[in-house]
Amino acid sequence: MDADEVELLSETVRKVMSAVSGPALDSALGELGWHELLAEYPEVAIPVVFRLLGETGAHASVLNDVMLGGTPPLPYAGGRWVVWERHGPGRTLDPELPLRPVTDGHPLPLDAGRRALGWWLLGTGRTMLSLARTHVLDRVQFGRPLASFQAVRHRLAETFVALEGAEAALVAAEDPFGSLLAKAAAGQAALTAARHCQQVLGGIGFTAEHPLHRHVRRALVLDGLLGSARELTREAGTRLRAEGTAPRLVHL
Repeated sequence: MDADEVELLSETVRKVMSAVSGPALDSALGELGWHELLAEYPEVAIPVVFRLLGETGAHASVLNDVMLGGTPPLPYAGGRWVVWERHGPGRTLDPELPLRPVTDGHPLPLDAGRRALGWWLLGTGRTMLSLARTHVLDRVQFGRPLASFQAVRHRLAETFVALEGAEAALVAAEDPFGSLLAKAAAGQAALTAARHCQQVLGGIGFTAEHPLHRHVRRALVLDGLLGSARELTREAGTRLRAEGTAPRLVHL
């Protein structure tokens, strides 16, 4: 697919996600040819769809499709297992996401799912940064825009750098270890965005009327799926210490 086709796809998917979520979004994506796109162009389908899930705040069971279909048990932080229900969940980890705890599961190839969740976390983080940026440009305190205060700039700059680094890791990820590192970087970047953007927005960021709280909760839940940033960083460190060498992830 060329750049124009990818842009057209992105705009179409964004419009759909802005209108529906959950099972209705599953149906809409199916009508758009999601499964065919995933089979033929996974390098396009996964970044576009999962990044836009993060940006729009919508959700769908597309992670199951990336994880080889069905509703497989998925590892969650703390040694737990969950399934992403396609239709009507019972007790869930989150009031919006249909992640139902289960007693156990079995090992699966996780690299494609980790990359997909990384793009989702990246989209969520970028939306939080956009919300904070809009706020500091509009808000005035002590006769000055919030954006003029150095402490505010530093928080948003740190968030931007973390998100850009996570995107670079996702683009470069091609194998299981690269995917592990990319998911860890994306999870850490989203948590950094949640912390700094919450601080910049102040009291309004805690209110139900402002959309930030939904993205903060989404980042916290998704970070734990298929390994949290803390767990994956520890796993990567254990591997590097055992092997005594670090693999080349990007050839410059």
